[in-house]
Amino acid sequence: MSTNLQPTAGTNAAPTPAPAAKSPKPMGPWRLTWNKFRRNPFAMSGLVVLSIFVIAAIFAPWLAPHKPDAVNYYANSLKPGEQGYILGTDELGRDILSRLLYSARISLSVGFAVAAGAVLIGTLIGSMSGFFGGWVDIIFMRWVDVMNSVPLLFLNILILAIFGDSFWYMIGIMIFTSWMGVARLVRGSFLQLREMQFVEAAKAIGVSSWGIIFRHLLRNASFPIIVNATLMVGGAILAESGLSYLGLGIQSPQTSWGQMLSKAQEFMLVDPMQGVYPGLCILLVVLAVNFIGDGIRDALDPRQKMHLSPRRLEQWRAKFSKSTK
Repeated sequence: MSTNLQPTAGTNAAPTPAPAAKSPKPMGPWRLTWNKFRRNPFAMSGLVVLSIFVIAAIFAPWLAPHKPDAVNYYANSLKPGEQGYILGTDELGRDILSRLLYSARISLSVGFAVAAGAVLIGTLIGSMSGFFGGWVDIIFMRWVDVMNSVPLLFLNILILAIFGDSFWYMIGIMIFTSWMGVARLVRGSFLQLREMQFVEAAKAIGVSSWGIIFRHLLRNASFPIIVNATLMVGGAILAESGLSYLGLGIQSPQTSWGQMLSKAQEFMLVDPMQGVYPGLCILLVVLAVNFIGDGIRDALDPRQKMHLSPRRLEQWRAKFSKSTK
């Protein structure tokens, strides 16, 4: 006779404990920054506008209907839409739309290259000055004071007039005259961070000074550097446009928005739109970069709260609250 070991319906069997629910992983700092950034309509609008210009600059050889330096004396000073020219032609019969697309490549390249170079030099000098202090700080900061006391526009004009106005000369000169603000910003951040306890702990376990600078301090000082680098792109584009407008920047056969403005000033009474198009491009790009910089600054500021709708706020509380069972 077999024994039935199965519990009957009335038997109070011990309940099997349910597996513990895995708590959702909280958002990291970069994801939280992106969520705050994308809720800023001005920042997202600037990102969209800048992305359009960058894509247009990259694919300029395929988007441009004509070569930017192709001269057609039989089609000079055409109005928009005449003979298939969407934005018309200049005084030499060159297609304005094609020149705007190729000018975006030069102007944006100068902006990003100058911002990257200035941030690199300024970060290196500011980090050494703020971390080591002493005579290193004195030498670097007096150098910054000397550079800030020189009228940089006239210095740029003088150097370009002496050494030439090639593309790479102009980028190098603009980098040489625009790193001081980053150096002061990084120095101020390092003066605060080097007194923190994690720096003392890193020194105690034998981490080298350069290891502390690059692996610990720069990570904590990266947010203001990113914001400053973003805003420097617009400043570099304006500086390049000003130098090209004065005839000391990009020279033919290359073209930039500033050079187009310089050429258009002679024909403003005949065809004012020749100056409106490049000026509008400069305005939109610089405004977009400034919107992006402001959005990054607000997103990185811990005092700025995320603006959530009541429904999203309730979902967030239910998902991440420790009191939720």
